[in-house]
Amino acid sequence: MKKWLPLIIIAILAVGLYSWGKGFNNTAVNFKESATKTWANVESSYQRRNDLIGNLVKTVQGAADFERGTLKDVIEARAKATSMNIDPSNLSPEQMAKFSEVQSGLSGALKSLLVTVERYPELKANQNFLELQSQLEGTENRINVARDRFNGSVEPYNKHIKTFPNSLLAGLFNFDAMSYYKAEAGSEKAPDVEFDFK
Repeated sequence: MKKWLPLIIIAILAVGLYSWGKGFNNTAVNFKESATKTWANVESSYQRRNDLIGNLVKTVQGAADFERGTLKDVIEARAKATSMNIDPSNLSPEQMAKFSEVQSGLSGALKSLLVTVERYPELKANQNFLELQSQLEGTENRINVARDRFNGSVEPYNKHIKTFPNSLLAGLFNFDAMSYYKAEAGSEKAPDVEFDFK
């Protein structure tokens, strides 16, 4: 019996290590998939905004003397925003910062457009414009919720792979920390623009 004791101990250790590795891996995969899915919801919300802005631009283009420079800025910012794609399985801080910068550029151009609309009573009275603006406001809320949910889903994944002893396996299994969505610097000071279309 004594000669089998080392083999029994090794077998118990091997089973324990396998169970630990399997449990770590499966939990990390589940957390990462959840975060990846919530990132897709963020992108979907931004895509909805881009689509609404496209319709808004078409409506504004109908105003014969509307400032073309303002409209051009929105069209160019929207083109940049729609061309920006991020691989959800590799959300690096650099990619997230670039995405945030491009989306902030579109938000700024849109605010300029909406401020300019104040000088066009026919647009302010246009039912299609009013409906699009209302939908845009709702979409901005959805974007905020989606970003918060994304950050909420990244947290358990990052905690799981960074806490000891899991951190020992994270590198071995190629699990890197995911980046949180952070607003572009200075965006917390962006002015709120309100419109009275009544």
